[in-house]
Amino acid sequence: MPSNDADKNTAPPPPEPLRVAVADSHTHLDMQSGTVSEALAKAAAVGVTTVVQVGCDVRGSQWAADTAAEHEAVHAAVALHPNEAPRIVHGDPDGWSRQGARAGGGDSALDEALAEIDRLAALPHVLGVGESGLDHFRTGPEGMAAQERSFRAHIEIAKRHGKALVIHDREAHEDVLRVLKEEGAPERTVFHCYSGDADMARICAEHGYFMSFAGNVTFKNAQPLRDALAVAPLELVLVETDAPFLTPVPYRGRPNAPYLIPVTLRAMAAVRGIDEDAMATAVSANTARAFDY
Repeated sequence: MPSNDADKNTAPPPPEPLRVAVADSHTHLDMQSGTVSEALAKAAAVGVTTVVQVGCDVRGSQWAADTAAEHEAVHAAVALHPNEAPRIVHGDPDGWSRQGARAGGGDSALDEALAEIDRLAALPHVLGVGESGLDHFRTGPEGMAAQERSFRAHIEIAKRHGKALVIHDREAHEDVLRVLKEEGAPERTVFHCYSGDADMARICAEHGYFMSFAGNVTFKNAQPLRDALAVAPLELVLVETDAPFLTPVPYRGRPNAPYLIPVTLRAMAAVRGIDEDAMATAVSANTARAFDY
């Protein structure tokens, strides 16, 4: 049942532990309450023993890299979120970025930020470049050029360092696939919070792209996501929280965290018609392969 106003800010109870350990392939610990150690312990208690901490701007990416260096259970991905690139270019410190753009902005400011992402991507405990991509939902036409330039730069960084590319794709499926084709996708490419339909899943499968499903696969209106999950090759499927966002049903609207992965994974197993151990075994192996750890 949906959350009510009384409990919307209350953390959901821990689910029954998984018997086969898995990884949360995409989370934002820096946006969640509590300490990193507390979040990792709570996740490990239910069988989520590894997390990929994802940066969305320069400061967040630096934090991700530092956190991965301090915690064996954390791997880092570093990037400028698609909505960050236009803000840097246009000198707009509001919105997504917690760092803010350099006064005046411009292409040189974007180049400076990308250079720092490049530096971080070379670190051994940074296993991914992302989340990068295109977002036609939040950014209007005036920001598309900066988004695409940033996306192409991230693809190049991922390939040069041999790291996984983690893609943010919101209402931009055709353009994301176009840019990947034009640039040549990295050997390991992950569509974070997969948002396409079954037809797009078949295209991703043809190219060997990983598809990571989040808690929104449990939403009532998300039948296209479930259809995509049903046809995606099992060896290309990952699971994630994107916490603190996209908390799965029946806790939708309440704070999300890596310890809730079992709720989404069990829903995914039901869609596939397999038991949860088989699903957990598959996504555990797939995540390790996707991020090469």
